[in-house]
Amino acid sequence: MAAAEKGKKKRAPLSSFTILLIILVVLAIVTVIMSASGVEGVQGATLSQVLTAPVFGFQDAIGVCLFVMILGGFLGIVTETGALDAGIAALVHKLKGNELVLIPILMAIFSIGGTTYGMCEETVPFYLLLAATMVAAGFDSLTGAAVVLLGAGVGVMGSTVNPFAVGVAVDALNGIGVSVNQGIIIALGVIIWLVSLAIAIVFVMRYAKKVKADKGSTFLSLQEQQDMMNEWGMKESETEAADDDAAATPKMSGRQKWSLIVFALTFVIMIVSFIPWADLGVTIFDAGATTQEVTTTVTGEELVSAYDEANGTTTTLAAPVEATSVAEEEVTPAWSSFLTGVPLGSWYFDEASTWFLLMALVIGVIGGVSESRFVKAFINGAADMMSVVLIIALARSITVLMASTGLDMWILENAANALAGMSAIIFAPLSFLLYIVLSFLIPSSSGMATVSIPILGGLAHQLNFSVETMVMIYSAGNGLVNLFTPTSGAIMGGLALAKVEYSTWLKFGAKLFVVLGVVCIVILTAAMVILS
Repeated sequence: MAAAEKGKKKRAPLSSFTILLIILVVLAIVTVIMSASGVEGVQGATLSQVLTAPVFGFQDAIGVCLFVMILGGFLGIVTETGALDAGIAALVHKLKGNELVLIPILMAIFSIGGTTYGMCEETVPFYLLLAATMVAAGFDSLTGAAVVLLGAGVGVMGSTVNPFAVGVAVDALNGIGVSVNQGIIIALGVIIWLVSLAIAIVFVMRYAKKVKADKGSTFLSLQEQQDMMNEWGMKESETEAADDDAAATPKMSGRQKWSLIVFALTFVIMIVSFIPWADLGVTIFDAGATTQEVTTTVTGEELVSAYDEANGTTTTLAAPVEATSVAEEEVTPAWSSFLTGVPLGSWYFDEASTWFLLMALVIGVIGGVSESRFVKAFINGAADMMSVVLIIALARSITVLMASTGLDMWILENAANALAGMSAIIFAPLSFLLYIVLSFLIPSSSGMATVSIPILGGLAHQLNFSVETMVMIYSAGNGLVNLFTPTSGAIMGGLALAKVEYSTWLKFGAKLFVVLGVVCIVILTAAMVILS
């Protein structure tokens, strides 16, 4: 009987680790086959490149990996104070019967971060918080993940002033002598952003409403549901007590209230610090900074040494050479750089890690956490994040391997040649589909813009097509793929935090991704035809 039950047992879905390793090996095999077939520009991946790719991926993503670990320690301290659980319970109690309103509000906020500064890796901390909140509100952890990922993601699809997408693309076009009308880009971005956001909000709200009415409507597997309840669900006895007494919401102590205030302030400062205010014309955080020009004499030997080191060559100078290097050196730092040495608006993961480490100490003191409890809670919190850290590193390894073999550039250059000579009504949708393919290999929006826009943007200019629409085709295509690509550490890490398997996310969002893709193609094709 036991054997029969064992035979009927469903196979567990592949883990994120296995999926990423399969992709890494398959792409390596593809490069070997292409290289053996004589394809120019592609080098076959060696065994050593495949084996070391995860290590180099870890090195490449060390900033975000360290940030995630410290974030785990920070959340461990907040949890130790009891403030987070009490705060979520109080919020849900106040919204009793109106929990659904959280979804459009939060998705709209995340989308603003996406369209203005490309909010992506910065969303990782929110998966855990939103999963806990949505479970407490009667939904599931998948709803929490969707609010974060789709909210920020549709904003990135419709980037308006996002310096890491639109900004880099415009600079790349200016670099090849092509002028761009920023007003057209912003207008197209707003259209795609708002239309996509409306579709995504309706999609998530409909799903959440079904789950709240019938827990069997969830897309989560039985194992995922068990993991979710173990992490954030109330035990049956607690649920019955809460039903019997609506006033059973945990009362917050003064220490817990202040811990929550500082907790919220920590995330507000993090968000403010990541937005590139200077690029948006806001200089308040750079006030007080002064610089001076510093001229340095560089000898011929130093120039040759630097060149040979970068290119692996051996160069000999026929005659002595001397040059000068002019650089801006900071004399007085900006007022907002007193904590990390870098002003708000210029922070990245090293500064964010410093900030969360500091605030963990502050909340520990406010919450009355003893030294021994603090150390234990911080270490346990960081340890809980190790699976996320390894997933992020493994996802980055795929990008590392593709760059080292040249497969990404080969696809780009050959696809651009194939698009030459086509009409606008065909050029636009095919360019969008091309960006979907390329974005699996290069999930970074700034990296994609740097390598692709000079080629495809230049091609659009030669064909007298709208280069502004081309910029938005890149932004929307890359943004769409970054809603579900397994090569994005932010997605894979975020889903892991929310206890959602990658295969579950694909099943949940497949129809939505297709709808968003079709909508973008229609809008961008119409824009290309009208503006060209």
